[in-house]
Amino acid sequence: MTSTAPHPPTALGVAAARTLSTTTKSVPQMQGITPRWLLRMLPWVEVDGGTYRVNRRLTYTVGDGYITCTQADGRYQVVPAELRELRALRDVDDDETLRELAHLFCQQEFAAGETICEFGNEIDAAYVLAHGRVVLTGPGEYGQQVQLDVLDDGSHLGASTLLGGQAIWEYTATANTACTVLALPRAVFDALCARDSRLAAHVAGLGAAVAAERTGADKYGQATIGMLSGQQGEPTLPGTYVDYDPRPRELELGIAQLLLRVHTRVTDLYNKPMNQLDQQLRLSIAALRERQERDLLTHHDYGLLHNIDPSQRLCSATGRPTPEDLDRLLARRRKTAFFLAHPRVIAQFGHECTARGIYPDHTEIEGKRVHAWRNVPLLPSDKIPISANGTSTILAMRVGESDDGVIGLRQTGLPDEVEPGVNVRFTGIDDRAIASYLVSANHAAAVLVPDALGALTEVQVNR
Repeated sequence: MTSTAPHPPTALGVAAARTLSTTTKSVPQMQGITPRWLLRMLPWVEVDGGTYRVNRRLTYTVGDGYITCTQADGRYQVVPAELRELRALRDVDDDETLRELAHLFCQQEFAAGETICEFGNEIDAAYVLAHGRVVLTGPGEYGQQVQLDVLDDGSHLGASTLLGGQAIWEYTATANTACTVLALPRAVFDALCARDSRLAAHVAGLGAAVAAERTGADKYGQATIGMLSGQQGEPTLPGTYVDYDPRPRELELGIAQLLLRVHTRVTDLYNKPMNQLDQQLRLSIAALRERQERDLLTHHDYGLLHNIDPSQRLCSATGRPTPEDLDRLLARRRKTAFFLAHPRVIAQFGHECTARGIYPDHTEIEGKRVHAWRNVPLLPSDKIPISANGTSTILAMRVGESDDGVIGLRQTGLPDEVEPGVNVRFTGIDDRAIASYLVSANHAAAVLVPDALGALTEVQVNR
């Protein structure tokens, strides 16, 4: 058997030729960059002094927020400080009394379909929904049962009974899922008041104040503005004025920062064809912008998810994001500018629409085609968290100062500013020839009136 010698090359090889060629390179790429719709859609307001004060009309706050419960070994307990969300315990400053009250709640279990309280019966206890979903129904105009609302974890029922007087349930509360409810019987609360004179005096005084508020407040809880309309003759017009909240909320600008380090040898010798410092800054600022949007949603002080008024929280009747749920969310405010939701929630909503034979609209924003519902854009943001049990939130907001909406806050015109609200400051070169640059972004968000921001909570996305 004879072997064939390799054929000698007749032309310059590719490997050798590449030693003389110029490589075309991309700029550095980065995962994790998102459209950042919230930063693009919020109207930004200049905050020259670093603090923004939200002035509103005087509102009578009655403490109707959500109550947090903790769980240990299958038993739930109300967090004592959260009891101040009940009308009768608003502004109670005795922590020991609140701890005693928290231990007086008794745990009750309800299976799906069981009745927790029934229309027309006397309210004999205050209930806190520790876990589960409850549907409220009541008689319609012609006697039929109509659905009034859906409640979820942290909601409470019957708190008015603690202020005294006889009252009846104006709805029937039925467990939509297996529910755990913490109940404080009226008799138990009265017995504690009999032993604690300070608590009894507080409840009595607050009951009178709430009665006065009912006559001096409009349906939004604001101090009324006296006026007459449709009058005949020469009646005496009521004198009036618009009262302001004496303790308006003030929001200080938050900040996100990083310290970028670049060796001077790199920027001296390896700066072509791309500027090394420019590329480092470009990627650093992109990461900073991502953190900025996350803060605007999740920050414990000014984050939108933590500033939703309890009256603007809705719970899905089925747990899934349905067209009916988004319609209910739209009905809570005028001029909704957009929805904001996690991409998986938007996909789940599309699935629910398909199952009903409905095909959502599309609209165009900044040249990009996005989903919409009732001509309101449904924008994605992966900064809205999904909990461990697969639930998330859909936000709906009206925006802009002129519309009493949601606004972004920042200060521009800063030294060494490279983008609005973002500045890069050279901080020096150390003894190892490493140059440092401080990159900062200032930001916050404000909800000017409560109905500017609403949420559909506990939306299931793992079905």
